[in-house]
Amino acid sequence: MPLLTVSQPYAAITLGSNSFNMLVANSVGNKPIVIAKYKRKVRLAEGIGDDGILSEHAMQRGLACLAMFADMLAQHHINSDNVAVFATATLRVIRNADEFHQRAMPIFQHQIEVISGLREAELIYQGMVATTKGKGRRLVIDIGGASTEFIIGDGSLVLFKTSLPMGCVLFNQRFFSQVPVNISDFEQAIDYVNTMLAPHRPQLLDLGWQSVVGASGAVQSVVSVLQHRQLSEVMTLDVLYAFRDEVLSQSDARLRGIKGLNAEQAPTFSAGVAILIALFESLSISRLHLAGGALREGVLQLLADRIAASARG
Repeated sequence: MPLLTVSQPYAAITLGSNSFNMLVANSVGNKPIVIAKYKRKVRLAEGIGDDGILSEHAMQRGLACLAMFADMLAQHHINSDNVAVFATATLRVIRNADEFHQRAMPIFQHQIEVISGLREAELIYQGMVATTKGKGRRLVIDIGGASTEFIIGDGSLVLFKTSLPMGCVLFNQRFFSQVPVNISDFEQAIDYVNTMLAPHRPQLLDLGWQSVVGASGAVQSVVSVLQHRQLSEVMTLDVLYAFRDEVLSQSDARLRGIKGLNAEQAPTFSAGVAILIALFESLSISRLHLAGGALREGVLQLLADRIAASARG
């Protein structure tokens, strides 16, 4: 039996609007094997002002996380050629993105590539395919801090993709900044989702799907609460309505009365539930499962393929 070759370590880094993530992996054969994970809730999108400028406080949070990532890259002895850094919605839209890049370089010393929403959608889908069992046509929904991606695919083939400028951090500021939350906050958020989704809804419904998979923060938060309560991890509209009612019963901004919800997830939980309710209702979704991976796993696979191709010559 031939021995499988093990690659040098490599790192996939994603700078999202809510979280910054880093996966460190080796390839065994052609398969990435994750050996370390790092994540910080940076909430970069919270710092976007009405003028489109990212605040100094938010920028400092992002730069501090990059400094930590740089330390971890050094500890894992990762060659600079084996690092991919992709940034998403917030760094796509802020007017002072150049300043962020300039200040990041001496701290981090790796080029940050800002990807389009459609490129992000492709990578999310490939990350899902690489980590999530299932057959047939699937709708993948990734609700981030400042954008939400929708992808319909079959196997590795992408049939539809789009990225909309709505997400949990932005919704938290726009619709859920006052405590206690009331039903009109949810209604306004749901109306906004419906307006944003309207141009794409006919094509989504025409293509159809056999199953729905959710990725990233908003879906993970709901599923983790269900896990804590030892309930089914399959999300339904009834589950989401129950969480909405729990949010409405809270007088504390930290939602400490919601059993199983941790302090990191609480700030964007209401917004995530509202977006999910809107999508379930508008697209007639009956059940949603959590994906095994998304953007960061897609970047990891891209990097693994690039390194393998380079090794072949």
